[in-house]
Amino acid sequence: MDINEWEEWYVEILEDFGFSRDDDEKTADLLDEILEDHGCLTIDDLYDEVMLKKGYSEKFIVFGAGPSLKKHIATLKSDYDLSKYIIISADGATTALLEEDIIPDIIATDLDGKVSDLLTANAQGSYFVIHGHGNNEENIDLWTTSFNKVLGTTQSVPVGNLYNFGGFTDGDRAMFLAIELGAREMVLAGMDFGTVVTKYSRPDIDGETGPADEIKTKKLIYAERLLNWILDNEDVEVINLVDN
Repeated sequence: MDINEWEEWYVEILEDFGFSRDDDEKTADLLDEILEDHGCLTIDDLYDEVMLKKGYSEKFIVFGAGPSLKKHIATLKSDYDLSKYIIISADGATTALLEEDIIPDIIATDLDGKVSDLLTANAQGSYFVIHGHGNNEENIDLWTTSFNKVLGTTQSVPVGNLYNFGGFTDGDRAMFLAIELGAREMVLAGMDFGTVVTKYSRPDIDGETGPADEIKTKKLIYAERLLNWILDNEDVEVINLVDN
């Protein structure tokens, strides 16, 4: 999705959620400054370094943190050769993958997942796509320099070292990242788009799952809409395990 088309989505999201473009851009500027000092990847770096390990595969698996996640991990471990796929984890889904001894190739995160697990994955080789927005300035400031092999993104107009490939939530941004990296097959795991959240996406809930609040439900509606945009506009085969 090019930046002009994304701008139409972005304006709608700002109005629908009452978010501030100024706050998004302030956090983006902070993330850019941190990455300028700390060092960061370009999209070409990410392509070369990650894709090389999998023989420049055009097959991707994107893991979300929905209630089907653990079931889908079991299916993938049983029926797929994971060594042939680029694995992208959306933030909190990383915890579930680590529990199953799977190290994502790339993690798309706005740093509201379990940071200790994100750091563990980074230490074991995961590359990071860290996203700055108006509500995570504190986490960007606190944690960004704790990671290495980082590419930065924003949901506003990209500045400096930052990119905007399209996408709103960690999960759909992971999908757009896969497309940017050349995906021709994209398997979606744990992408339920429903009204139930898991401890992986909301670590503060009691129990394994719980009801999504109004904001989360609305975010998942946008994520599903953005997936439908991909289906209509991109040359990629999408296999959503939720539908199987």
